[in-house]
Amino acid sequence: MSDVQDYASSLSNPKSRKFETFSYLPEMDAAQMRKQIEYIVSKGWNPAIEHCEPENAFSYYWYMWKLPMFGETDVDRILGEAEACHKAHPGNHVRLIGYDNYAQSQGASMVIYRGKM
Repeated sequence: MSDVQDYASSLSNPKSRKFETFSYLPEMDAAQMRKQIEYIVSKGWNPAIEHCEPENAFSYYWYMWKLPMFGETDVDRILGEAEACHKAHPGNHVRLIGYDNYAQSQGASMVIYRGKM
């Protein structure tokens, strides 16, 4: 059995904080974001965009960017909304969510733009 790598993070060091599984990877580029949105759409999940100040990212309250995009299947439109949110709140983290109607839960959730810490 291989050893599990320890990730040195702490609440006192904001740059070391991680949010979801993808946050341990390098930041996504536009093509990678598109693939994630395509996956959410292919599952029939409803995309939504949220944003939050980096210092409040560990709280349970993130601001909604407009309403969830119920039934939206246009990947470019979803990407456009994510970019619009990021431009309107450049210092905030922006996360993409895919709501699963069947399971009544989030099927996907990932930070796609990281704010300045």
